[in-house]
Amino acid sequence: RPAGSAAGSDTTSAVNFAAFDAATGAPTGCSLAFTRSSGTATVRALAVSPDGSTLYAGGYFNAVNGAGANGLVAIDTATCTRRPGFAPAFSATVRALDVAANGTVYAGGDFQGIDGQTRRFFGAVTAAGAVTGWNPDADDPGRTLKVTPDGQNVLIGGDFFTVGGASSHALAVTSASSGALTRAYTGNFIPASAVIKDIVTDSASNGWYAGGEGAGGASFDGRLAMGLDTFDQRWRDTCQGATQALRVYRGVLYAGSHVHDCSTMGGFPNQVRKHLTAQAVGDPAMLGWLPDTNDGIGEPVGPRALTVSSRGGRDFLWVGGEFTTVNGVAQQALTRFASAPDTGAPSVPVVSLSAPRAGQVRVSWRSSLDLDDSLLTYRVYRDGGPVPVYTTTGSSLFFSRPQLGFTDTDVVAGRSYSYRITASDGTNTSALSAGASVTATGSSSPYAARVLADGADLYWRYDESGGGFAADASQNEDGGVYVNAPAYRSTPSAVAGSAALALNGTDEYVYSDRLHHYTSPSPYSIETWFRTNTVRGGRIVGYGNNTGSAQGHTSSISDKLLYLTGNGRLAFGVQVGSTSNRPTITSAASYNDNVWHHAVATQGPAGMRLYVDGVSVGSNTAAGNRSYNGYWRVGGDAMTNGWPNRPTSTYFAGQVDETALYPSALTAAQAAAHHGLADTPQGPGDTTVSLTPTQDAYVNSVAANTTYNDAQLATRGTTAYLAYLRYALPAAPAGQALRSARFVFRTSSDPTAGSAESHTLVPVTGAWTESSVTYNSRPSLATTVLGTISGAAEVSTGYSVELNAPALGGALGSAYSLALTSGGTDSLRIWSSEVATAAWRPQLVLTFGAE
Repeated sequence: RPAGSAAGSDTTSAVNFAAFDAATGAPTGCSLAFTRSSGTATVRALAVSPDGSTLYAGGYFNAVNGAGANGLVAIDTATCTRRPGFAPAFSATVRALDVAANGTVYAGGDFQGIDGQTRRFFGAVTAAGAVTGWNPDADDPGRTLKVTPDGQNVLIGGDFFTVGGASSHALAVTSASSGALTRAYTGNFIPASAVIKDIVTDSASNGWYAGGEGAGGASFDGRLAMGLDTFDQRWRDTCQGATQALRVYRGVLYAGSHVHDCSTMGGFPNQVRKHLTAQAVGDPAMLGWLPDTNDGIGEPVGPRALTVSSRGGRDFLWVGGEFTTVNGVAQQALTRFASAPDTGAPSVPVVSLSAPRAGQVRVSWRSSLDLDDSLLTYRVYRDGGPVPVYTTTGSSLFFSRPQLGFTDTDVVAGRSYSYRITASDGTNTSALSAGASVTATGSSSPYAARVLADGADLYWRYDESGGGFAADASQNEDGGVYVNAPAYRSTPSAVAGSAALALNGTDEYVYSDRLHHYTSPSPYSIETWFRTNTVRGGRIVGYGNNTGSAQGHTSSISDKLLYLTGNGRLAFGVQVGSTSNRPTITSAASYNDNVWHHAVATQGPAGMRLYVDGVSVGSNTAAGNRSYNGYWRVGGDAMTNGWPNRPTSTYFAGQVDETALYPSALTAAQAAAHHGLADTPQGPGDTTVSLTPTQDAYVNSVAANTTYNDAQLATRGTTAYLAYLRYALPAAPAGQALRSARFVFRTSSDPTAGSAESHTLVPVTGAWTESSVTYNSRPSLATTVLGTISGAAEVSTGYSVELNAPALGGALGSAYSLALTSGGTDSLRIWSSEVATAAWRPQLVLTFGAE
């Protein structure tokens, strides 16, 4: 049925065989019924003669259009009729076919005889149907075969362990004339638990390629690249997720599989399956071609077969299998991809801005994703200008979205600048990123400057107002990914002039967007600030072999952990090799006192050391740890029972700030200096208050006399929406003054909830109530801007914006109203105080400190 059609609609009947127009995908008039008198008939293999005149079909059937047949028939492609006289009888299922230039038809499968002659699992017939002398004589079924381009050999694959009585498991090269072994593959070249499912050749690269299906991580599920000259291996793909089909097209090896773990070859860790992938014939690294199907029905494994056809100057990759969707759209069992045109635009870049040094603005963004291109071009536009101020290229894949950046030095201190970015594949260009702005400063943060000067190669400051991207302030461009929308721009922060990140201790965390490799005993340091009052403990910073992002896969290997025990003590531990030896330092003091603390954990040739608040709290001589590919994670991941004083929760509930990683062991002097430079704005006596509106509503100029008092609030300039919120502001605690204020909100689930435009919060000077306010009776507003929301472009996502604390300070102890306003055309919708989930209600967060 056509793409997107529901099951049972627009169908064309077929009995185990169907023919389609190569370009349009429409069924042709070629109709053949492959049946059996008993059992289930199947067609397992198709092959076309070199001149294109004959289609050979093999499988498990004993009749075609009612006339007797025994596993293999020849079909005239011009007339869609069986060729008379071609009637070899195979004793069981034919699973693989190929046709040589001389017309010989080679077959593999479950059979052990052809026309009464013994042919165990492999055999061949002439174009007239007579059995030839080709007899590899394998001991188990054949699943695939391919004649070499020179016609001298036949490459065979399957379940077998011997060929002609000699050892050669799953793969062998045989003489095209006799079937005698040309090249055997012994030992553990193909593990005993694996079989070879498909073989293809490519004259241009003088190579041949095999796909395997195995059982377990030590088996073989990936692809092999072999030479046609020596039949030696060129490279091996060790990804897990049984490969079912291969095809080479213009130097690219396309594969159908259910690949889910490529960590053994430096690729992505165990996660949700991918079903269609591409690699260059000379390199096993994955390319940026990633359309996808689902697993579908049956075993299920998704795609089962690939082939390339041409029509009208265009080429088409056809995919057949068990799937029922393609790229999320209903499409069962058969689909195709064209060589042109390219119609898929990259995703919109996610941008973060900062002003880290005097006279500089740093523009950072997470690279975009394009399912058919990995190398993309990015253009940075400033202040709405039509000409980009910076252009660069970068590569990305679904599992590797590296950060890119641009430092704008053409700025003036005290002036605000806005930036937007597009991504292009050369044909298609994404929309502009959500607008974001930052004010250039005349001075640098002493703390940040020292962290960078001491060599941090990952530095997350957590200053984003929302979204899924944590910018890396170091030159290493190692951005992070926020998972499950933690609370952004939390205050008070650990370092003056910055913000912090609040984590719920259940499922919120950040992971590095770049795969790392640590080789023991290379030195390193972990640095972070943390603040908590939890009694469940939690993993603050650690290294593991999985991202866990929306996959449900936590790390199966992890070490280099900085964690809090259940009684609030700080621990730093590593795993030595793959053993149960876990050297760990644990502080004597507890730090779950709701005060900011600075932690530095180092390991190098002299061993391990842990510093808290600039002072060493423990050390040991362990210089080794575990070597593996992995990702840094902040906020949580798996912890096995072997860790000393393992916390009740492996996720951290509290705030983190200024997390940095170093490729060296920081000294005691450096740890103390970093702590001293923080100028932390929070002391033990600080008070933070979170307020929910006592009233909130919005109005709509289109329905000017209607009151909107429901679960959402909205703001827009054109055909205006305005939203109003009232809070009962407390008086300042004795001896304290308001130090900071922020507005915390969550965009609603409405598809239009996010906004790429700016929205402002201003004081309300007129009277209103949520039960009666309308557009026509709307209150008057002040011109003072309390705060500006920008970049709140995602749906169902938490955001935070800093407010003008002095402007609020004069209203303490009273009922205070503010309004959400906009001058643009793109509406912003957020949850109101009426939403059922309390955590999604808009909050005013006030922090008081000593006067």
